[in-house]
Amino acid sequence: MSDCLFCKIVAGDIPATTVHETGTTLAFRDINPQAKVHVLVVPKAHHEDAAALGVADPQLLADVVATAAKVARLEGMDEAGYRLVFNTGEHAGRTVFHAHLHVLGGEQLGLFGRPAG
Repeated sequence: MSDCLFCKIVAGDIPATTVHETGTTLAFRDINPQAKVHVLVVPKAHHEDAAALGVADPQLLADVVATAAKVARLEGMDEAGYRLVFNTGEHAGRTVFHAHLHVLGGEQLGLFGRPAG
């Protein structure tokens, strides 16, 4: 899509710090990191969100997750642990309408979701 930020990054029209690339995915550092390590993994083909990607191309969704696991190994987080997050829909805080998987870690992460109390 011509107006999609991540499609422009995949095409090389917008620079990004690449961490890992496969034939179907691109992993690059988030410009607004929410953890010591914060990498985004995107399918090179445009799909609006994880749900649409899973319906249209389950193998590509699996490729995205496999790339995320590779990123975790490359970043030295595979043994200590890391978090994988897809944001889908308004309540999840999605801001870019191209499926992308956040790989977060490199430090102790807080509790996930709404705080207790």
